[in-house]
Amino acid sequence: MTEKAQEIRTIRVAHSPDSDDAFMFHALANDKLDTGNLRFTHELQDIESLNRRAQKGELEVSAVSIHAYAYLADRYALLSSGSSMGDGYGPKLVSKTPMGREDVKGKKIAVPGEWTTAFLTLKLYEPEVEHVVVPFDEIMGFVAGGGAEVGLLIHEGQLTHEGEGFHLIEDLGVWWQRETGLPLPLGGNVVRRDLGEETMREVARLIKASIQYALDHREEALAYALEYARDLPPETADEFVGMYVNEWTLDYGERGRRAVRTLLERGHEAGVIPHRVEVEFVG
Repeated sequence: MTEKAQEIRTIRVAHSPDSDDAFMFHALANDKLDTGNLRFTHELQDIESLNRRAQKGELEVSAVSIHAYAYLADRYALLSSGSSMGDGYGPKLVSKTPMGREDVKGKKIAVPGEWTTAFLTLKLYEPEVEHVVVPFDEIMGFVAGGGAEVGLLIHEGQLTHEGEGFHLIEDLGVWWQRETGLPLPLGGNVVRRDLGEETMREVARLIKASIQYALDHREEALAYALEYARDLPPETADEFVGMYVNEWTLDYGERGRRAVRTLLERGHEAGVIPHRVEVEFVG
């Protein structure tokens, strides 16, 4: 065996400490796959922190918001696998008192980050709002305490807000699908271009294999994912994982790719994203 063939390359994979990402990466994190000369280490952080780290090119592979990808395309390519797609559902605008869409204009809204797709979609839905960035898992408490009039919920809060006394103003995934006929591409995995085409494609293959393993061994992968479910009941965690790890996650497909390009183009047309974005997928 040549020295080059024996060389071990470490690939840092960063993703959110959430049940859906844990489910997706179970096989890689727990040595269920033969990864050859690649060694994967996992770093867990909230999505807005990952968006910002990717801006600096710190990580070989990272989960990012599709909105954030607009500012990363020169350094990273999107992997064809690993998408979080809101197919008729997505981030939710909620409040403690009932409101309609006409009431949102001019309100202060607690958002989980300015690079998130949730924020981009909010700005397409209603440009004239004031916002304050709050950690995603503190938004409901922040709104309940009077820090903002409206909250923009991602992750498990999309399923638990009613039980905490919040009223739904709009599901932005439903709104987006009404507007475009497309699912809302919330997040994806990116791979750094300087790894080289061969390694990028091998990373893409292994991440797809990890997702397929989880779908094929759902009970096993879900048991691991429950460690990251923030005390959700197992049935709710299962529902949440099913929302964001599914056939879309294996591959965007033609419609999913069109959804990504449409979202970023509309963001540019609305002036939220200052430049047009060329999207490259690696499969």
